[in-house]
Amino acid sequence: METQHRIRVDDASAMAAVDDDAVELVVTSPPYPMVEMWDEQFARRSETAAAALEDGDGDRAFEAMHGLLDPVWSEVERVLVPGGVAAVVVGDATRTLGGRYRVYPNHARVTEAFEALGFDPLPDVLWRKPTNGAAKFMGSGMVPPNAYVTLEHEYVLLFRNGDGPRSFEPSATRRYESAYFWEERNRWFSDIWTNVHGVAQARADADGERNADGGRHADSEGGASESAAGRSATSRRDRTAAFPLAIPYRLVCMYSVYGDTVLDPFLGTGTTTLAAMIAGRDSTGYELDADVLAGLDDRVDGVRERSRRVIDDRLASHRAFIEARRDDGTAFEYESEHYGFPVRTRQERQIRFRVVDDVDRTDDGYRAIHAPI
Repeated sequence: METQHRIRVDDASAMAAVDDDAVELVVTSPPYPMVEMWDEQFARRSETAAAALEDGDGDRAFEAMHGLLDPVWSEVERVLVPGGVAAVVVGDATRTLGGRYRVYPNHARVTEAFEALGFDPLPDVLWRKPTNGAAKFMGSGMVPPNAYVTLEHEYVLLFRNGDGPRSFEPSATRRYESAYFWEERNRWFSDIWTNVHGVAQARADADGERNADGGRHADSEGGASESAAGRSATSRRDRTAAFPLAIPYRLVCMYSVYGDTVLDPFLGTGTTTLAAMIAGRDSTGYELDADVLAGLDDRVDGVRERSRRVIDDRLASHRAFIEARRDDGTAFEYESEHYGFPVRTRQERQIRFRVVDDVDRTDDGYRAIHAPI
């Protein structure tokens, strides 16, 4: 099997290179309005946002920043197939402007924009990101009433384009080969995710050497955070979301099948591209800042080993689940056609994993070859 992964350094508010109804899934994490890290980016593109920030007018700045995201959501509606899903990872912002401390509800404003375009909101996911910080309190600390709740979660907002779900031919092989395990479904389709940590932001030194926080990878599951090494080739702080591979990989597996194309209009460091590649889907990504994408080649160079690790982990986890259930006296009625172990449901029998066997660079991105495992 072969997949194509196209990268465009361009503005996603006009994705002329993507045809109508050309993608089956959108997975993205945009710049978060009213988070200071992205002030400069929003201000450069909107005089209204820049003036509002200068004046300390948070409400006006909030709306001006979202006004820059709205055209991208319109393009998402155009290129996403009927029944296709858009998954938007976004966090709210807390900030003091004009002497007023308040929360700016980015998740509500993004939902409003998608509803206005005719999308149906689906049940969303609360992604709770545990923090190791010792000082978690804001305001008056231990003394009531002027302390503030710590904001430690983000939203995975889910929207369906059109009036109903996608349809497939009866017993579509690519759909059933793309199935997930019963126990994965129970974990992934929970409305609260607590086992995926965010990725630390990195700042490069002035000479271009990367000064980043290390750590183990969070590929498919687990609480360890992905290494931030290689995330920036510039002297300014990365303008990328805390978006570990586990998040887009899980969403790609949940809402697409082999043969589908995944779009990320705010590609950042290319994590959605990697997730689609590992999951065996085609992908297209847009990113305004070429410097942010500078480390993607290095990350793609390691995708073969990473792909194998992700699939090995999923298979090992399923085998452990089987053993635990057998110890509890559970009998399994169905058998996997490709792996020789039991599965809980009839729909899981044709599950077939593929790993990245080779990757070539192309004029507009990458071509991956996948081998069944």
